[in-house]
Amino acid sequence: MDSSIATRGLGLLLLCSVAAGCASVAPVPYSDVASSSYMAPDTSDTTGRVPYRYATEVDWRSYNKAILDPVAIYHGRDHQFGDMSDSDKAELAAHMQTSFMTRLANRFAMVNRRGPNTLRVRLTLTGAVANTPVLGTLSRFDMAGAVYNGVQAARGGEGMMTGSVIYAVEIFDASTARLLSAYVTKQYPDAYDIKSSIGPLAASFAGIDKGAESLVTQFR
Repeated sequence: MDSSIATRGLGLLLLCSVAAGCASVAPVPYSDVASSSYMAPDTSDTTGRVPYRYATEVDWRSYNKAILDPVAIYHGRDHQFGDMSDSDKAELAAHMQTSFMTRLANRFAMVNRRGPNTLRVRLTLTGAVANTPVLGTLSRFDMAGAVYNGVQAARGGEGMMTGSVIYAVEIFDASTARLLSAYVTKQYPDAYDIKSSIGPLAASFAGIDKGAESLVTQFR
């Protein structure tokens, strides 16, 4: 690569990392999510992945069945999709439905009716950021990007110019409709995940999968 082009690329990456983290978006307690009034800032979260949470004392081992509602796409005024197309939102929601269903099935018998020992899980897709074309991948190899992503990887943070997904999770006792847990989460791939930097929605897909794994881990 011509040295002047490389230098300009390096400068651009440095500028982006300083200027608001290159399209990094911070979740909010979305006003039209039913459980938002229950959620409070989660001071124990140091990564920014789960900034708002509501929790009760629950013995998750007492539940062996689960219902997964169809994933809802959030339309409130405080959504964080930016200018993302409706088709991209629908694609993310479809991936979320499949990813969570598959992983929940590793822990629960998936059912469609309320009953004892059954959880109901409701997911609301509230925002997403696409990968920055070309530069997102370049930042994994560029010197400035390598330094930034190295720091972020060590702290479990978001990679430079990497896409992400934001959604709300609400968990109910299916037989009583009691809210057991709720949280807003922002998920994204590891800072050095090159595969997830290729393609506009790849990082959001990876974030969804990561979030699904995290939820199932909570139930074990």
